[in-house]
Amino acid sequence: MRLTPVLSWLFVGWTLIALVALWWPAAGPLWWGYGGLLAVVVLGDVLVLWRTPVPQVERTLPGTLSQGEWCAVGLVVRSTARRRLRLLMHDLHPATFEVAGLPASLLLSPLGEARLDYRLRPVTRGDVVFTGVDLALYSSLGLWRCRHRLVLSERVRVVPALTALRRGIALAAQDARLGVGVHPHQRRGSDGDFHQLRDYRAGDLLRQIDWKASARAQRPISREYRESRDQQLVFLLDCGRHMRHLGAGAGHLDAALAALLLVAALAVRQGDAVGLMSYGGTHRWCPPRQGQPALRRLLDDCYDLQPTLEAADPLLAAATLQQRLRRRALVVLITCGRDEDQEGLEQAARLLGRDHLLLLADLRERSLDGALNQPLCDLSDALRFHALRDWRERRRVRCARLRRRGVQVLDLLPGQLPAALADRYLAIKRAGML
Repeated sequence: MRLTPVLSWLFVGWTLIALVALWWPAAGPLWWGYGGLLAVVVLGDVLVLWRTPVPQVERTLPGTLSQGEWCAVGLVVRSTARRRLRLLMHDLHPATFEVAGLPASLLLSPLGEARLDYRLRPVTRGDVVFTGVDLALYSSLGLWRCRHRLVLSERVRVVPALTALRRGIALAAQDARLGVGVHPHQRRGSDGDFHQLRDYRAGDLLRQIDWKASARAQRPISREYRESRDQQLVFLLDCGRHMRHLGAGAGHLDAALAALLLVAALAVRQGDAVGLMSYGGTHRWCPPRQGQPALRRLLDDCYDLQPTLEAADPLLAAATLQQRLRRRALVVLITCGRDEDQEGLEQAARLLGRDHLLLLADLRERSLDGALNQPLCDLSDALRFHALRDWRERRRVRCARLRRRGVQVLDLLPGQLPAALADRYLAIKRAGML
């Protein structure tokens, strides 16, 4: 129970009358009368507030929220009091969320109800809890304010941005144009799975001709192929301390998950089996599976992944994955490599390259790239510039060495990863490299 500014000013007026009465005794009865009336009004007002029943609140909230996207939340307030209520309301949402429309003031008619709609935008992924609702209930005369905390616990999950994922899938699925950063590639004439027989067309390869079918039909018949299906795509995701870097409002792991889900959706459309293994403090294994249920399960397994403080060991992760995979697969390793990780990455590439095709997506910090473009004003700027140039050169040499081992390497910024990874996956599929 707290005083409102209105009651505070009434007490200030009573105090001023007391000061006047010190110099003018005739004001003494006025002071006593004012004080008695004020006491009766204040006590009566607080008694009415104390006996006022607390309104009931219900929350309307989606079971799944999308990271970085605004969504609407509704609060329905029902009054059981026989007088008009004025209250101030605030929903106890997670502290990391961005919110518009709170706190809000409401007026409830006797035995009436009102609805409050506000918007929020999740910033972080994972499971979050809305613990309750705070109500500040005002007395009839507005002299007192009583705060109530209603327990209205609700757990929801925040997944990577689904709208951006659907948009990326739609762009990548276009036949003539696959979107910005995702370009079509020539497919080899007879690679992949057999689709059907058809009449010979100019430009068909000689090896496409089915001689037995041509003899029966008394005209040239060619075999038509489509991209190979029923292959395996497994993501090896680094969740160690190097993936904690934040840039442009999103972390490296956020960008990695966005790219992972985009490529997984494309692979499911191609009929491939998709799986995931994480390492670096968080160890999860989702075996490769086909179809839309596999994509939903992959989302359930990875939406709450967070970078840890542990050092990631790519060689140990590669050895573990090698034991779990019985068939040849495209292994997509997403990490943020440092100089100290070079030996482990090369050993992991050598181990996985024996039986699988390895695609390494090595992320780098945007801030370091930006520092290379800063003007040089003094000696410290020059030293920083040359240190960064040496770092970029070491990365270039490391990527070249891995490419010579047959590894597909992407050295890029986090924001470039989804389109680049989708482009490389489709190129590998069309080239028949699996």
